[in-house]
Amino acid sequence: MRKSLDSGWALAPATADEVPTAVTGPIPATVPGCVHTDLLAAGLIPDPFLDRNETLLGWIGDTTWHYTHTFEWRGAGGHDRVDLVCDGLDTVADLELNGVPIGSTANMHRSYRFDVRDGLRPGDNDLRITFHPAREYARRWERDLGARPNAYGEPFNFIRKMACNFGWDWGPTLVTAGIWQPIGLDLWHTARLRTVRPLATVHNGTGRVEVHADIARAADGPLTLTATIAGRQSRTTTKTDTATVTVDVPDAARWWPRGYGAQPRYDLEVTLTDTSGTTLDTWRRKIGFRDVRLDTAPDETGSPFTVVVNDQPILVRGVNWIPDDVFPTRITRQRLADRLTQAIDANVNLLRVWGGGRYESEDFYDLADEHGLMVTQDFLFACAAYPEEEPFATEVAAEAAEQVVRLSSHPSLIWWCGNNENIWGHEDWGWKPELGDRSWGAGYYHRVLPDIVDNLDPTRPYWPGSPWSGTDDRHPNDPAHGTTHIWDVWNQLDYTHYRDHHPRFVAEFGYQAPPTWATLAAAITDDPPAPDSPGMLHHQKAVDGQRKLQRGLDAHFTPPRDFADWHYLTQVNQARAIALGITHFRTIEPTCTGTIVWQLNDCWPVTSWAAVDGAGRRKPMWHALRRAYADRLLAIDDTTAVLRNETAHPWHATLTVGRSTLDNDVKAGTTHDVTVPPHGRAQVRHGIAPPGDPTTEVLWAEADGADRAWWFYAEDKDMAYPRAAFDATAAHRNGVTTLTVTARTFLRDLTVFPDRLDGTAEPDDALRTLFPGETATFTITAATPLDEDDGALTTRPVLRCVND
Repeated sequence: MRKSLDSGWALAPATADEVPTAVTGPIPATVPGCVHTDLLAAGLIPDPFLDRNETLLGWIGDTTWHYTHTFEWRGAGGHDRVDLVCDGLDTVADLELNGVPIGSTANMHRSYRFDVRDGLRPGDNDLRITFHPAREYARRWERDLGARPNAYGEPFNFIRKMACNFGWDWGPTLVTAGIWQPIGLDLWHTARLRTVRPLATVHNGTGRVEVHADIARAADGPLTLTATIAGRQSRTTTKTDTATVTVDVPDAARWWPRGYGAQPRYDLEVTLTDTSGTTLDTWRRKIGFRDVRLDTAPDETGSPFTVVVNDQPILVRGVNWIPDDVFPTRITRQRLADRLTQAIDANVNLLRVWGGGRYESEDFYDLADEHGLMVTQDFLFACAAYPEEEPFATEVAAEAAEQVVRLSSHPSLIWWCGNNENIWGHEDWGWKPELGDRSWGAGYYHRVLPDIVDNLDPTRPYWPGSPWSGTDDRHPNDPAHGTTHIWDVWNQLDYTHYRDHHPRFVAEFGYQAPPTWATLAAAITDDPPAPDSPGMLHHQKAVDGQRKLQRGLDAHFTPPRDFADWHYLTQVNQARAIALGITHFRTIEPTCTGTIVWQLNDCWPVTSWAAVDGAGRRKPMWHALRRAYADRLLAIDDTTAVLRNETAHPWHATLTVGRSTLDNDVKAGTTHDVTVPPHGRAQVRHGIAPPGDPTTEVLWAEADGADRAWWFYAEDKDMAYPRAAFDATAAHRNGVTTLTVTARTFLRDLTVFPDRLDGTAEPDDALRTLFPGETATFTITAATPLDEDDGALTTRPVLRCVND
């Protein structure tokens, strides 16, 4: 029986005179929560997301904080054991009950349980949790064990805490502390289920679930473990602290990734009973039957990285996932549902949970299970060398074992990954001279973690790192083998150089742009805003980020006239970069069997690589992602058209390819009948000769069931675009605004930004390119209808195209 202690907490600094704010006494604390959110709720600190306020709040993470709670105790009511269960404490904490120490913690990524039965007293009881500064703890271990290199200068690799709390190239430095998961008293007797680990497999149509239970005992004697699923039941009796029971489900319906089949799940109930048949504990979950493997068998071009589910190779259309808020307790199930729906609507089938954040929540995985979104979960190591000495060796093993067991029931979890970029960093980032003979994490990635996965969850594979090439005798980021990260393009080159890469699987690549206008306007008060204004620069965390954005603009466009141009064109560049990269990688399948774009989401308002900004608004990149990940993709270059079919049915298409002037005078054209097999591709040499003047003509292709594909022979800044002319009308009906635009001249990347008028307004499409006479219709939803007679909706800067 669980007695919640989530309500009734108070928060105060350990020494009030060391904090630069008006905390004159304890303030109410929300649990789950953190110090920052409580201070915000009390009006004692400014919004850290606004302007440069983040820089004013560093003291919070350097302060010792007391959480205090008084609760009434009326006895155990027949239970002979009482444990204080802390599902998550962030991070370095000492716990006291009625002034008596009961335990300490130093790991945000695991739960803790303390026996408190002898410390409780009738009536009021006082519980205090003291959180010590995380940075101070990390610096102490850094001094004791010797420094290890990392990408951001903060000592996040010396504490088991969300690394991005210490700042990242897309996130603020807001070092949190607090009770970030539920807390309560667990009352039990005789025995309880310490852990339940269901391992679901399927063979020849029969599903099998092996339920492994670890049992905590307060008394000796036989116990019965029973598992029930799909109307079938199995039980076993044990006199020890472990038990295993197996249930077979004939003709089990398999769980499939979205786009490949349905996602049936079965209710599994596990009970622990004593000799009298009294139920002592119960555990329930939904599980799914599927098998998964990674095909890495060498071939003529290296070694692939192919995800195979239920013996079906899956072309991965993925996005990287970071914590959706700097403060995780603000992330509700509905917010996760919204974000995962945005992924699904962009034709995504896999989310990679990146290793500098957290092991994602039950809500996250339950939603992924429900919707058929595959997930790969990094163990939490990112961009740094990590010590393997104590106390970290024990903490890492305990954390990993707990999380593997916790997530083992979820069919959406496809593979575990050992770390983000650490093996690559050790090889290429100059770590070796600095490290000398000090440990850096290799033992975790190649021994500890694979052993834990193999022992506790052999139903899914493990991969040592992202990137990783499959063996130590290869460069870890070798594009011919395994998984690859491509960052030379963003950091050094124009995005057209994605075409130079022929990887087997791209686990990270991306290109930046600022957030949507409404998100930006709510986050900075620069007057006027500019690429180099203070707020804009503060909300750009990437090294030389603004310079890299400008380099991208210089490669393609004439100089922006103003900030509105800069904002629009950087959005266009990001969208084009991602579309080009995905399209190229999809069209070279089977060489490349998947892409995981960096990144889907943001944790605050920032210029970043995200498709969905920190306020949950879709950037133009999201629309480009949706098109590039479409089930039926048509791509073209100056010699070849490629059709990619990710449906279970053949695609019979009439392919038309044409070269036209900008006023749609067709100069050359060909037609081809094409059949693309299920989950396959077709390639056609279209035979269209190049134009005499590349600045006045474009190449295009059309096929039934796919978006039109374009090829431009020159950069925008060199194209002889006409000055944009169009007719635009807006109409309102049933709470929705419809914007219709008919081109009178060629219009490139026509996009409407209604959030400039109403922050709740969002269009259903973007980046439409039209010949004269063609029409685009945008459907705009908003909390309140937009004014259809307001000319602002149909003019710059709300309605834009590249040649306006």
